[in-house]
Order: sequence, then C-alpha cells, then structure tokens
Amino acid sequence: MGIGDKIENAKDELVGKGKEAAGEVTDNERLEAEGRVQQAEADVKQAGEKVKDAFKN
Repeated sequence: MGIGDKIENAKDELVGKGKEAAGEVTDNERLEAEGRVQQAEADVKQAGEKVKDAFKN
C-alpha cells in the first residue's frame, strides 16, 4: 500500500468519524449514516490495499 493511499484512507475514516459524531450531537440521522458509510468505504479500501500488498510479496 502506498503512503498516499494510507493517508487518503485515514483521512476518509477520520472525516467519517467526524460526520458520525456531528450527526449524533445534532440528532441528524442522515449525517450520522453518511459518516458510518464513509468509514466503511475507507475500511474496504484499506483491505483491498492489503490484499494487493500480499500479492506483491
């Protein structure tokens, strides 16, 4: 996994956590759900990058 990919995935996960927290505080279910989805997408990307790395070695 390239360092750029790691940074991008970490950013997406962090932004997702922020959205989820903001949604909880403001009682905005849509924002909370968007945050959870963004975190899940980042997790899937990270898993895909790990698979690529495993095949490179």
